Amino acid sequence: MHVNRTQVSDTQVKLAITADQAFMDGVKNIVLRHLGSKHAKIPGFRAGKAPLALIEKHVDDSLLQTEFLDEAINRLYTQVLRAEKLRTVEQPKVTIKKFVPFTVLEFDAEVEAVGDIKLPDYKKIKRQRPDVKVTAKDVDDVINGLQKRLAQRTEVARVAKNGDEVIIDFKGTDANGQPVSGADGKDYPLVLGSNSFIPGFEPNLVGLKAGQEKTFTINFPKDYNVNALRDKEVTFWVKVSKVAEVNELKVDDDFAAKAGPFKTLSELRADIKKQLQAERQQQANQEFENALVREIAQKTKVALPEVLIDDQVKRAEQAERQNLAYRGQTWEEHLAEEGVTEDEHRKRNRPTAGESVRAGLALAEIAELEGLTVTPDELEGRLQILKGHYTDKAMRTELDKPENRQDIEARLLTDKTVAKLAEYATK
Repeated sequence: MHVNRTQVSDTQVKLAITADQAFMDGVKNIVLRHLGSKHAKIPGFRAGKAPLALIEKHVDDSLLQTEFLDEAINRLYTQVLRAEKLRTVEQPKVTIKKFVPFTVLEFDAEVEAVGDIKLPDYKKIKRQRPDVKVTAKDVDDVINGLQKRLAQRTEVARVAKNGDEVIIDFKGTDANGQPVSGADGKDYPLVLGSNSFIPGFEPNLVGLKAGQEKTFTINFPKDYNVNALRDKEVTFWVKVSKVAEVNELKVDDDFAAKAGPFKTLSELRADIKKQLQAERQQQANQEFENALVREIAQKTKVALPEVLIDDQVKRAEQAERQNLAYRGQTWEEHLAEEGVTEDEHRKRNRPTAGESVRAGLALAEIAELEGLTVTPDELEGRLQILKGHYTDKAMRTELDKPENRQDIEARLLTDKTVAKLAEYATK
């Protein structure tokens, strides 16, 4: 086999491939055996057991040549990809230059591929793993939240005042009377004075009784987290269905017993501190690893085919659409809130998608350089853990599908690689 590789562009490669006679003979024998077992019925011989020379006389010559070309090109192309260490991202465009049946085969294959990956000296990238602290105020904040959740609520017939909880239905409309996405709710519990709604909303409910309605207009803040609603005037209709007086429990040992399996307030506070410490450390570790991978990705030099970035943009968009569906919001509503078109949304996400692709390639390259692998026992162990999260037999069976096992194995290898990078970074 002879290969001449031409780099047409950073990501476009042209391969001129010529087969040798030994390869041609081997492929011809493979094809004849296949055709002999499937197509040629030769008297006196079981299917596929006749001599190859005899099979060749009984099969259609055009069929033999077609099967031969397919088999030879596929095998040669696969061998060349391995030899040239090409990471292709699409099927090749094949042009047969010369073919003399079973003696000469020359063809070109043009294909889009990832460019050479030039990693930074990742072993010298240093970062300090963060340590987190939990203060007494942090614990107090959780206690205050528990107080509000465990508070006794007593329905009252009087008008609502600050500190009361009201159950409301509400709808928001714009200047044209059209519904505003995300500005409606039903049977919504709201503690007046909690400042959990936009400024100006809660004061309008003070003085209302159960069964009363009110319509008022307020402006959303200029720095509101939804672009489409920033500094926008919205008219709200609100109906109060219930007013309840909220009486918070005294924070003592009895309160601790109501909050969980604790005998004393000290036990409750110690448990809260432990949980906060674990949660914050886990979040800090994740942020540390993400920042480390991001730095390596940004310093990695590689030419990326546009199709890879396109695919990543589509995958990210699909995940975003699913999250919106879980929240009961349509894709169109989300785009309207963001104040962008679908094309603008995708264009905005391309830099992040490119960085994600570059990070994946860098991690794969580092895993290979470091000789990192996932053992069958490690894969099986992770599968068993994941299966333990599901009671549905069908979901557990789904995990055993080859594509899902490969995905889990890839995640395990990524985890190993990131752990190795963290080890270098903190030495």
